[in-house]
Amino acid sequence: MDMDEIKELVRLMVDNELSELDVSDGENKVKLKRGAGGEPVMVAAPASLAPAPVQADIAEPASAEEEFIEIKSPMVGTFYNAADPDSEPYVSVGAGVGADTIVCIVEAMKVMNEIKADCTGTITEICVKNSQPVEYGQVLFKVKPA
Repeated sequence: MDMDEIKELVRLMVDNELSELDVSDGENKVKLKRGAGGEPVMVAAPASLAPAPVQADIAEPASAEEEFIEIKSPMVGTFYNAADPDSEPYVSVGAGVGADTIVCIVEAMKVMNEIKADCTGTITEICVKNSQPVEYGQVLFKVKPA
């Protein structure tokens, strides 16, 4: 198995909300288990593969002048900036947010999940477009702390 096949298995785990997955393909065996935070981690790998992280959050280097809080997607799904197509967006650049402010919806498996800011500050950047697919851990917004 190569890393692309393993990444596809991880994607299937997240999409189907599985906590553990064992796959055998001839001599190759892979066992994946989701950690406490829901993030997939590789528990065991075939002897022919060197250990490698299955998924890594790669943070962009912060500017020396300003630091931002990143609001990340807690799941794989589709990003929506408003409750429905006729509604105003939950937030826009320059909007103030508090910990309980709903900033968007991520639809996963036909379930609309409201995403809260979980921080206090001002939205400085919206990193995804409406109706765009998003990955687990992908940055949705950047917030300048208050």
